[in-house]
Amino acid sequence: MLETPILRYALAVSFRLRLNLTNDVMTLKSTRFSFIIAISIIGLLSTFLEVSLWWLVLPCVVFQLFIIYGSVIIQSNFHGPAYCCADVSEKLIALSFDDGPNQEYTPQVLSILAHYHAAATFFVIGKNVPGNEGVLQQIDAAGHSIGNHSYTHGFFVDFKNLPGFMDELNQTTAAVFDIIGKRMKLFRPPYGVTTPSLVKAAKLLDYSIIGWTIRSLDTTGDTAQTITQRVQKKIKPGAIILFHDTSDKTIQVLTQTLNFAQEHGYKVVSVDRLLKIEAYE
Repeated sequence: MLETPILRYALAVSFRLRLNLTNDVMTLKSTRFSFIIAISIIGLLSTFLEVSLWWLVLPCVVFQLFIIYGSVIIQSNFHGPAYCCADVSEKLIALSFDDGPNQEYTPQVLSILAHYHAAATFFVIGKNVPGNEGVLQQIDAAGHSIGNHSYTHGFFVDFKNLPGFMDELNQTTAAVFDIIGKRMKLFRPPYGVTTPSLVKAAKLLDYSIIGWTIRSLDTTGDTAQTITQRVQKKIKPGAIILFHDTSDKTIQVLTQTLNFAQEHGYKVVSVDRLLKIEAYE
């Protein structure tokens, strides 16, 4: 029977077409287009060659896998553009810290950064601002930039609709503006997960979506030594490193990372400086 070879060819053609149309960049639009092409071809084969409609399951499964991959891998730019690195010739890298402000650890991070004359970007959670207003002021006064990391950072935040995401961003915007008088333009999605609603909310509110090049995984059970080695192996010009200013382990890793950067001639800057974009309106 020619059924299997024909179907394989049909599916290959549809996904090859998707890649060609997007210059080898996978996006939601191109993946949806390929899915439509695939099920159309299978529908025609079913009509004229008696191919089983059970073959429709395959493109459906592949489509869902692409959706999952594109949503959880921020570097894929699947749902929309995200800045994850910079194309630079200089030895510049950027440090970023998520989930603060934190009364105990953020001041320690600031102290270490000051010692090494390094700059960074702090992506804050809005609900953490009340009670930590002084810490937020310290970040700003030290010349570091501040970005939006949603208001709740809830586990199911990625399932919110457009109004829900806009509310998350607006609440954090208001909380930070009340303290430092600046409206943020940098946004890092919680967990690095993107969705059509999240991307649209960011675009409507004039936020640049920021990802990372190096995920330190400093919130896992790995030792400080393991995390440090992971980060140092991946450092290269234009890299954005993701840390969290929420644990003692990060303090240890940060010191060793800055020592490494200094020894190898890297200058550590904020995300906006590295990407040459504005952090505030």
